[in-house]
Amino acid sequence: MQDFLEFKSISKGYPGVQALADVSFSIKKGAVHGLMGENGAGKSTLIRVLSGDQSADTGEIRIGGEQQVYKSVRDAFRAGVIVIHQELQLVAELTVAENLWLGRFPAKAGVLDKRKLIGVVAEKLTEMGIDIDPTAKVASLSIGERQMVEIAKAVMVDARVIALDEPTSSLSSRESEILFSLIDRLRANGTVILYVSHRLDEIFRLCDSLTVLRDGKLAAHHPDISQVTRDQIIAEMVGREIANIWGWRERPLGETRLEVENLAGPKLPHPINFKVRKGEILGFFGLIGAGRSEMARLLYGADARSQGTVTVDGITVTADSPAHSIRAGVVLCPEDRKLDGIIQGRSIEENMAISSRRQFSPFGILNPKKEGELADTFIAKLRVRTPSRRQGIINLSGGNQQKVILGRWLSEQGVKVLLIDEPTRGIDVGAKSEIYEILYELAAQGMAIIVISSELPEIMGITDRIAVMCEGRIAAEIDRTDFDERRILAAALPDVSNANDLSIQQVHSR
Repeated sequence: MQDFLEFKSISKGYPGVQALADVSFSIKKGAVHGLMGENGAGKSTLIRVLSGDQSADTGEIRIGGEQQVYKSVRDAFRAGVIVIHQELQLVAELTVAENLWLGRFPAKAGVLDKRKLIGVVAEKLTEMGIDIDPTAKVASLSIGERQMVEIAKAVMVDARVIALDEPTSSLSSRESEILFSLIDRLRANGTVILYVSHRLDEIFRLCDSLTVLRDGKLAAHHPDISQVTRDQIIAEMVGREIANIWGWRERPLGETRLEVENLAGPKLPHPINFKVRKGEILGFFGLIGAGRSEMARLLYGADARSQGTVTVDGITVTADSPAHSIRAGVVLCPEDRKLDGIIQGRSIEENMAISSRRQFSPFGILNPKKEGELADTFIAKLRVRTPSRRQGIINLSGGNQQKVILGRWLSEQGVKVLLIDEPTRGIDVGAKSEIYEILYELAAQGMAIIVISSELPEIMGITDRIAVMCEGRIAAEIDRTDFDERRILAAALPDVSNANDLSIQQVHSR
């Protein structure tokens, strides 16, 4: 089988950063090719160059043996290249059908052909196994449904090359299975799939070949993924061996720091109760819709509670708003970093200082010197990879954005309880290890930490105890000495009659 997509000596630099340096590799026709690397390794830049969004400083791209010269994204589209980014490119106020036909609406005698507009999309969605109403506005869809619409858009135009950037990060297990089936069908039709993911299970399940980038350079290229091991890939990504990504170690636990009694709200109608001790990392696990994130938002005051008492160090917290919770020492790193965690149009410095400004601006007058010193301190402490504290936070990788959010709360005096929802979603293995180390350090200092994760290996790997949620209730609390995959999954399932016959993969497809 011949090489179909070729990157030849691609280099791209930005002020203070060499994002890509002489990157060359090729992909065969009909192959699913994995692209891996730590956050900041150059993956996103390479995809931007492929899509025509950025121009390489040097080098060339060939598709089917022909050199491609892009002046815009439209040129790449005409060449048969579709990129599906983590940040979806849909028009929220248009319907699903309108988004799929955008830029090429069907017409009869100059008049929009609504029957074809909707009918073709309905037929295509059914063919792909996607149960979404073509007439529904995109704004009404879940994040996972929007992702499926993006993928359907690529299939609609018979793309020759499709690049998927962390495609399952917002998908449910069932939606991920639909995606995997679509990828298999596209592969059979000869489409090249460039699959960017930090999830090794997905890489080994789907990919025929693999390229690893590190610091903007080609770290490794594997034409046959069956000849490479997981440990080898991790070492190639981070430039060092990571014997134990979780790094958990025992630490002394103190008295009860957080106590939650009969907490409930409109999205969490069943009252829940639990405690967390000083220095303890409590994990919350459950399937999609179990109520984990809803619990965190109630606890933090982001959603109104209908009942319940929250006590920190014996003092009752009036969590009518996040501001009250922050003053009581309860803070949240939300599930959706870009939507709820960062201020996208602002710098790293501003994002870090936004909560703690009142500490050094007692009369409402900003203190740029103090803000700069604070940002520099936590950029160094948390090893945020950036050329400057004035860098826009939107330009950072997911792992570095997560570190900035953590830095915001660490700069806040008196934090006692940290809630962190999906701490490593879309983050590479090296950055994951660094995030875990930060959590262990905070726990060792006496902070009570609640980690919410949909990844069972992660929740088992880094926590001292797991609260398993099912249908809005805490179905079980399991100590680390009793961690067992099947027991946790059984507690998470509404119907446990077949739990002994289930694997993680089977549960994920439910």
